Amino acid sequence: MALIQCELGTDTSNEIPEQQAIELYDKYATATKDLMMKKNHDYGEAWRSMRVSSMTDLILMKINRLKQIEDNDGKTKVSEGVDANYSDIINYAVFCLIQLGAGNN
Repeated sequence: MALIQCELGTDTSNEIPEQQAIELYDKYATATKDLMMKKNHDYGEAWRSMRVSSMTDLILMKINRLKQIEDNDGKTKVSEGVDANYSDIINYAVFCLIQLGAGNN
């Protein structure tokens, strides 16, 4: 939802047509999965050997980075933007869910 809000901005109403919401959701779900696949290709599946607590720490670091970007009115010099941090948070959360599910089998 945060990625969608980044695209829509703050000038829009809280209501958008259902079809537009579905299209935006699908757009960002696909983009985030594509990013995950590209990073897995570049770095391998290092997350598989990580503990859930370590991935949780990475999520918290991303949240802190987002707060810093917001404090700077969205301006960054070298770090990734807001959208990249949200995408990373989503992917780390997916990895955590996979790890937690693997332990239940």
